Amino acid sequence: MKILITGSSGFIGSHLSPLLPQSGQHQIYHLNSDLRNHAAVRFEVRGIQPDIIVHLGARTEVEQSFYEQITFSEINYVGTVNLIEISREIPNFKNFVFASTMEVYGQQPEGTVCDHLTTPYPNAPYAVAKYGCEKYLEYAGRSYNLPYTIIRQTNCYGRKDNDFFVTEQIISQMIKNPEEINLGYAEPYRNFIYIDDMLEAWTKIINNPEKCNHKIFTLGPDEPIKIRDYVDIIAQKLQWQGKINWDTKPHRPGEIYWLNSSGKLLEDTLGWKPKVSLSDGLDRTISWWRNVAKR
Repeated sequence: MKILITGSSGFIGSHLSPLLPQSGQHQIYHLNSDLRNHAAVRFEVRGIQPDIIVHLGARTEVEQSFYEQITFSEINYVGTVNLIEISREIPNFKNFVFASTMEVYGQQPEGTVCDHLTTPYPNAPYAVAKYGCEKYLEYAGRSYNLPYTIIRQTNCYGRKDNDFFVTEQIISQMIKNPEEINLGYAEPYRNFIYIDDMLEAWTKIINNPEKCNHKIFTLGPDEPIKIRDYVDIIAQKLQWQGKINWDTKPHRPGEIYWLNSSGKLLEDTLGWKPKVSLSDGLDRTISWWRNVAKR
């Protein structure tokens, strides 16, 4: 199959691109045009005529979306709508695989295990744009029978070149600063998935378009942990005993204090479930960032 990947330079995309040819007879293409340049995107996609579009391209810094609402909406929503409309024109198109987010769930009662049946209440410009894309895909599926799969991604960790996101930020700060570090909210609950498990889920979904058509997957694992406790685990692994300055990040309107999800639908559909434990995944991530600090 000819597979077109957007966002191929990002965290998931850069890892996924080299894996797909190993899992099947695939030709991999990368979208080079800015998603906001609709004419350029249309020209490029028409030239490739992909069987599958894997749409990972997006601005993903949730906190920053509160300050760049228009930019996030233009890239994440309008850019995606353009791509969906172009995909409708492709003969024998097999699947539009869309990277959504757990953030679409917004405020949920504590104890909720989110899945495809949980009602979303997106509570950030980033999440609103992603949920809007989901609804547009559903519309295109109903009206034009466009094949699509939506993946509401859990917090993924295991980055090797970006310490903006929570896990890598905590680890890199502790390694660089033995005395004290600055973090945001301590009380929210999140669940975390290691990059290898995330990539296996994506690969299985891409390789099984018919089984995944018109499905919305969450990935799990169903193992929520409070950020305060998560930081303690990392500190113990690093033997870090410094001071933590909480609530030092900009205030986030409508902070979400509970997000957790199950991967049961994907397990039932394709037999996938996470394999890497939180402890093992953190050990691998810590080992990498320790080596980076030594260079």
